[in-house]
Amino acid sequence: MPMTAVPAVTLTPVAFFPQQYFPENLAVREDGSVLVTVVLQKELWLVAEQGPVLMHRFDHPVTGIAEVEPDVFVLSLTEPYSGHEAQLVRLDLNGWVPGGPVAPEVVLTFTDDRVRGLNGSCLLGRGVLAIADCFAGLIWRVDLDADEVRARVWLAHDTMADDPDSGVPPPRQPGVNGVRYSARTGFLYYTSTAQKVFMRVPVDPATLDPAGPAEFVAAIDNADDFCLDEGAGFAYVTRHRANTLDRVPLVPRRGSQVRHLAGDPFDATMTGPSSAAWGRGAGEHGRVLYVTTDGGTTAPVGGVVRNAALLRVELHPAD
Repeated sequence: MPMTAVPAVTLTPVAFFPQQYFPENLAVREDGSVLVTVVLQKELWLVAEQGPVLMHRFDHPVTGIAEVEPDVFVLSLTEPYSGHEAQLVRLDLNGWVPGGPVAPEVVLTFTDDRVRGLNGSCLLGRGVLAIADCFAGLIWRVDLDADEVRARVWLAHDTMADDPDSGVPPPRQPGVNGVRYSARTGFLYYTSTAQKVFMRVPVDPATLDPAGPAEFVAAIDNADDFCLDEGAGFAYVTRHRANTLDRVPLVPRRGSQVRHLAGDPFDATMTGPSSAAWGRGAGEHGRVLYVTTDGGTTAPVGGVVRNAALLRVELHPAD
């Protein structure tokens, strides 16, 4: 199969955060504003036309965020390595006006002692979340629409394991990190930072449980989160400590087609990219994505820590 031409890329900072901030994940709302979780500072921010606005400060680090109903989001709160400090909170922004108070509601406190570090999350189907646990080496399934919200292990696999001997602070390299489900392809995809792989799992469309084993798609190191373009057949993966945005094929045996799109050669704008999501404006899917960066908070480039940022990334297909 011929290699798809690599698009040109335009990087535009949309908003800046202070130095030492670590924007972890994001969700683009229908109105085009962007919700950003900031893990170390335990905060949720909104980026809209007026700039970044602090919405809420939590008691625990906040990582994943997923829209489960129109303008209703579930966020993951987690104390890494602690089996009793993991919660999901529900945030309903219908009718909310920027600058007004928000009222996150705790919908689940994890009681399973296997929980170690909630990370990326995505919607599998109505009322069903998949949540990566990057230090337990597994993916949780959470049923939100059950009589009682509950969590169970969706899948555990060797490729999801972390690396406690990596020497990467904080004290270990995470395993399974980003998760995205594509009903169109029938697979849940995930990155594993420590194991340096991009993987996929077939999903039963009726039960939303795994329909087969995890399958290797491509080798990629330093991978964090990503977004999917099923039509083009690629994932767009942030390589957090490597400071690049990469394009990775969605099907196995095409690993040679992994390409850097931005950050190679080094571009200070793309320092510490952590997550990616498509814009929701007309024609933006597959063309415009938003990327969070930590400015080098976790891995300074040349000893320099820059301001964390939200970037608008525009892809320009080759002629």
